[in-house]
Amino acid sequence: MAAEKITAEKRTEFGKGAARRIRRDNKIPAVVYGHGNDPIHLTLPGHQTMMALKHGGANALLELDIDGSEQLVLSKQVQVDPIRRVLEHIDFVAVRRGEKVTVDVPIHTVGDAAPETLVVTENATVQVEAEATHIPEYIEVDIQGLQAGTQILAAQLVLPDGTTLVVDPETLVINITQAQSAEEVEAELAEAEAEVGIVHEPSDEEVAAEAEAAEGEEGESAEGGESAEGGDEE
Repeated sequence: MAAEKITAEKRTEFGKGAARRIRRDNKIPAVVYGHGNDPIHLTLPGHQTMMALKHGGANALLELDIDGSEQLVLSKQVQVDPIRRVLEHIDFVAVRRGEKVTVDVPIHTVGDAAPETLVVTENATVQVEAEATHIPEYIEVDIQGLQAGTQILAAQLVLPDGTTLVVDPETLVINITQAQSAEEVEAELAEAEAEVGIVHEPSDEEVAAEAEAAEGEEGESAEGGESAEGGDEE
């Protein structure tokens, strides 16, 4: 993973007011932790940093130029405004080239499982250890043609060279199950509604069908009555 180079400015103003002023200038407040040093408070260029994090994925590696000194950092926590979807604050951890780090790497499935199956990703990420400059963006899992009942455990994942598993090898990652039919889904829904006391409201089609059936039954009863009366006259 190549590190994106970004020039950072040291920050001397703190607090919510200072953070708002920084964001108004299209910049992002950030903090770098790690290696037993005091936290370094920084201001980063907004658009460039956003693109770097987007390109780097869940574990973006950046090379920060802080007053002429290079510092490799790994993104750890990114705060995003839930309405405007803009970056509000970033926490980084300082790393060194060749240093091993523990990170959560996303799982990506490729291919299509067998027909009438459901692919359930039980764990969307797995924890691994890798060199800070060689963290995989994702771990690929081939599910092409897999049948219902197939389970893929963490121990079965194909990891890149230099990457080792940290999570329990027996952790279930992918579970291939039999897809439910429409009838089974409706039956489960009806059962769930009955358990919570929800009364099923019939649809217009169901009401029309019941009315038609009732009319048919009344017609049959009337015909039966006429036949019986005719027999009495004889």
